[in-house]
Amino acid sequence: MKKGKLFVISGPSGAGKGTICKKVLETDSNIKFSVSMTTRSPREGEVNAVDYHFTDKESFLNLIEEGGLLEHNCYLDNYYGTPKKQVMQWIESGHDVILEIDYHGAIQVREAYPECIMIFIMPPSVEELKQRLCGRGSETEDVINKRLEEACNDIAHADMYDYCVVNEDVESATAQVLEIMKDKED
Repeated sequence: MKKGKLFVISGPSGAGKGTICKKVLETDSNIKFSVSMTTRSPREGEVNAVDYHFTDKESFLNLIEEGGLLEHNCYLDNYYGTPKKQVMQWIESGHDVILEIDYHGAIQVREAYPECIMIFIMPPSVEELKQRLCGRGSETEDVINKRLEEACNDIAHADMYDYCVVNEDVESATAQVLEIMKDKED
């Protein structure tokens, strides 16, 4: 059986990577999405094991120690990571897998799984990014400012990715990501 491919999709908070991933997943049932694990509290409307696997800090740190994460990072005082077992099972069974993670995690994934294909989702501008973050209505101004600062840091690392897609329009950006994924088929 042909192995699946691992696609890493990153970009700053508010760049639209989550929306693009959802649209990509709607196009092909062979593509799987790895739900990340986090120690942060759920936002209103988020569902455990759908949006994230929500867990406590102690359990998360134990999983790191056991080698059960493909990558992990601490962001704004919360831990995030990708459970390894499910991802590897999907790839071995022929499914393509999408990880939606930050550049810190992407570096770890590239080291652990060099054949991954990395795609960076870029916002059209920092001003547009700020509007998107404010439009969520779920975070304080202090958190938005921290996210904007981190976004500039994320953007500075975009050149380490195989591809960069500017998300001016979600439909066009999704089409570009799908084309990249299609081009990577054997």
